[in-house]
Amino acid sequence: MPQYNDMFELSVADMELIETALQTARDALSESLPAAGSGEEDTLRRIHDLLGRLHNQKIFYYPKGKVYVSG
Repeated sequence: MPQYNDMFELSVADMELIETALQTARDALSESLPAAGSGEEDTLRRIHDLLGRLHNQKIFYYPKGKVYVSG
């Protein structure tokens, strides 16, 4: 059985494209959810989880040397 490659070479633009595609798929599945079956619900949960993991890997800007006040 082949093994998965765990070394990825994706650019920030590639990641943005993947994230946008996942958001589009999530929105389309969400609209059809009342008529959808359990397979679509499972797919929607997996997409939502993946989007969360992608978000958690982002590094957000915080100013150095100053007190950061949000909002």
